[in-house]
Amino acid sequence: MGRRLAAASLATLLGLAPVAPAAAAAPVTFTPGAPGLGDPHYPLSGNGGYDVRHYDLDVRYAPATDELTGHATILAAATQHLSRFDLDLTGLAVDAIRVNDRPAAWTRDGGELVITPARGLRKGQPFTVDVRYHGVPVRYSYPSDIPGEPAYEYGFIRTDDGAIIAGEPESATLWFPVNDHPRDKATYSMRLTVPEGLTAIGNGVPLGSSTRDGWTTWRWAALTPVASYLSTMAVGRFRVDQHLHDGRPTVIAVDAALAPEVADPVVGRTDEITDYLETLFGAYPMEANGAIVDRADTLWFALETQTRPTYPASYFTSGTSRYQATVVAHELTHQWFGDSVSVANWYDTWLNEGFATYGEWMWGEHDGWFTVQHEFNQFYEFPIDHPFWAPAYDPAGERPWGLSAYTRGAMTLHALRMHVGDATFFRILRTWAAERRYANGSTEQFAALASRVAGRDLRPFIMDWLAGPQKPPNPDPAPVALAGPATAGGGCAPPAGLPPRIMAGCGR
Repeated sequence: MGRRLAAASLATLLGLAPVAPAAAAAPVTFTPGAPGLGDPHYPLSGNGGYDVRHYDLDVRYAPATDELTGHATILAAATQHLSRFDLDLTGLAVDAIRVNDRPAAWTRDGGELVITPARGLRKGQPFTVDVRYHGVPVRYSYPSDIPGEPAYEYGFIRTDDGAIIAGEPESATLWFPVNDHPRDKATYSMRLTVPEGLTAIGNGVPLGSSTRDGWTTWRWAALTPVASYLSTMAVGRFRVDQHLHDGRPTVIAVDAALAPEVADPVVGRTDEITDYLETLFGAYPMEANGAIVDRADTLWFALETQTRPTYPASYFTSGTSRYQATVVAHELTHQWFGDSVSVANWYDTWLNEGFATYGEWMWGEHDGWFTVQHEFNQFYEFPIDHPFWAPAYDPAGERPWGLSAYTRGAMTLHALRMHVGDATFFRILRTWAAERRYANGSTEQFAALASRVAGRDLRPFIMDWLAGPQKPPNPDPAPVALAGPATAGGGCAPPAGLPPRIMAGCGR
């Protein structure tokens, strides 16, 4: 008793409150993560309950058998107390899964890989997922709307000497387990192993290669966060130009079967075009730059794969070199808008495609081919019921892509420029790129930012141009001859500067 009194007296002298018995910790309830992030158009894309920080991919691909073997190590953090969680994976067989270095159970439900760790994962705590898998990647093929043209492939695309991965919104799920939505961006490290004599191109900074027992491993690191659909692997025989520009590597890989004069001079302008775009949008946001040009009859589109845009060889076999350079400008503009600043939901796609189309218009004017106003006026002259004028922003619509995401999106930006003046307009674009760098943004957030920068409410103006049922007044109504008449079938002769990947919808 005397010792207890002495202790109590000492505590009183030191000003310490009496220590109460420790309360029992509240029990933790672990619940499953959602099987999707709730994007209205792709509700099962992505998964809830965690946030991925990094993907470490060790992939071997044999073109002769089309067999892919992979080992993905994923570093993530739980955003709730998780009893189980999903990854997105299509087609490939899973061999083993470990979570925090303990064997985990798993099931498959369509494109969902449902993982139950040996122990619940506490909110806020980092965890690792280790997945080993193999198989022949799923092949997506779609018939062409153009008579005589072959079907096109999407996602994991075979070529005559390898493969290339490109597809929006889905492609990553075809070659590794992933949280497949732009809202969950992560950095990447890649070890891509292919038969000796072939090259494997990935995202980001090149870290060299090594050859052993007839296989060559190419190493890449993407140091800035990547939306999963912008990850890529290109395997084949390439002519590779690698150099430093402004202290960062530029890696341009062109299918070796193409004559050097076909594509090399145009994609060789990548640094030049990037330098110009920096004067408009601010500092280039990525750690590397470059291009991949591959020859495949079934590859019909370009894609802004991060730091290394993908182009089909066919883009460089027709049209003028100035026209081809606008395609490069389109995909490089995406490095700011779409890659660094990614969409919050897929119905915000005009924030990617409208911006990239406007970037190609501005490059075309800078390159002395046409003026931005001429491009705007050509599209403006089409009737309101033409696909060019369909709502570019339509959260309740059937699909987020269409001609209008490009054309009406770009017209919206030009109308905004005419409305607020160049100084304010480019301050809006640079502020959007800076404040949302490596993150996501929505249409509502862009309208709010534009209003803040301009010092007045621009939301009604922007929404009217994006989705109003009638044409807003043309800010510069000087008449312009159309490149070709609209037809009852919705086709047209494409105006200059239209991205080639949407020409099919224009009757070409």
